[in-house]
Amino acid sequence: MNTALGALSAVFWGVVLLSILVFVHEGGHFLAARAFGVRVTEFYLGLPCRFKLFVKSKKRGTEFGVTPFLLGGYNRICGMEGVEDELLAPAFAIVQREGRVEAERVAQELDVDVSRAYDMLVVLTDWAAIRPYYNPELGEHPHQRDYPAAFETLRRDANMLTEYDAGNDFAQEGSTEAGAPRALEAPREQLAQERSRTYLGCSFPKRIAILVAGPLVNLLLAFVLAVGAYMSVEYQMPVNESKVGSVAEDSIAQQTGLQAGDEIEAVGDTKTTTWEELHAALAAACKAGEDFSLTVRRDGASTQLTVDLPEGEEVEAIGITCQTTPYHLTLPEAMRAAISYAGMVGRVSARLIMPQHTMEVLDQSSSIVGISVMASEAVSKGLLDVLTLVAAISMSLGFMNLLPIPPLDGGKILIEVIELCIRRPLSQRARLIASYVGLAFFAFVFVVVLRNDFARILFH
Repeated sequence: MNTALGALSAVFWGVVLLSILVFVHEGGHFLAARAFGVRVTEFYLGLPCRFKLFVKSKKRGTEFGVTPFLLGGYNRICGMEGVEDELLAPAFAIVQREGRVEAERVAQELDVDVSRAYDMLVVLTDWAAIRPYYNPELGEHPHQRDYPAAFETLRRDANMLTEYDAGNDFAQEGSTEAGAPRALEAPREQLAQERSRTYLGCSFPKRIAILVAGPLVNLLLAFVLAVGAYMSVEYQMPVNESKVGSVAEDSIAQQTGLQAGDEIEAVGDTKTTTWEELHAALAAACKAGEDFSLTVRRDGASTQLTVDLPEGEEVEAIGITCQTTPYHLTLPEAMRAAISYAGMVGRVSARLIMPQHTMEVLDQSSSIVGISVMASEAVSKGLLDVLTLVAAISMSLGFMNLLPIPPLDGGKILIEVIELCIRRPLSQRARLIASYVGLAFFAFVFVVVLRNDFARILFH
């Protein structure tokens, strides 16, 4: 029973920890997208699921909610999927003119096949320029796998702003409800406006900022927590005085009669006032291999003690330590320590994609199983241990997501840079190949670290 409860506790805290960190990561993408005026339709704690609890923002229309599958989080930033089509503008105009129209009707008017019409309508849906219409009379519902037969307009104000756009005002005269027809005078200009409110319509620097924002938030969170942890820990700093801090059991010092708190004024004829001087004098005396005397001040009086070194044995120390004093790092010291730690994690993460170091890094890494065990142990020890673990995992998550491997953020950044250099979008085929290669690599990583975690748990 205790074993089962321990396993459940580990799984629970591991899921909670990772969900929070992924949610924070997605929050970075969300905030950056909204700052640049990009439409975001959903922001959830948990993986996508038909069962969910949410509230809808009255100002921005975004659904904020939670799903039962708490391992992570996601948000839907408009314009990150789909391929543009030269007929998007007329397709958008048809939906706006009709208010609600079937994909087959759009295909007929544009003289294209139905699959191409669907592709265009799906792209416009991804842009939050239109939305699917689920007709209950046809047995359609929002949770079905396929798109419905028809699509419809969104609610828009007099300036064509939707509920997802900043500055919308549906109290204006000329506003229209969802499903209402609204003819466009200049479809291409209006489509350009719709595109400008998506990720795709952002400039290169803005798109990079949106992609970097997720890992950056993880790194900032880790940095703040690490600084707090470093400042909270009480360190024992050596005191540079020739006073004895402790005496080891069964040591030469104990046999000599030394006690904690004794001040050693001289080693033989060598006077000592600092620990550095005392350490050097004792090392020299031990190296000589002959008995020597100590001048010790105890309770205000000086006394002589004789150190009897064992014959025929090399002695490097007599078994005393220096005195220490409690010390808390200052803010600048803690920040420097956190930066140093971040540099170490960054270097380790980079080594993951170096073939000669990949297995070495994986042998030191943990999967969800190992993280769950560490999270459960940290919770049992206290808040400081939890925050320290959160900082470590958040730091790793941030750097890992910057690796240039699709479908990670770093991989998306790499694709953006390549497209900037070649001055054209990569083909869907090239994107799919890159994604499959990246997924295969992470499947390999997952299997290796999972095996390592079970080996550690079962055999240690």
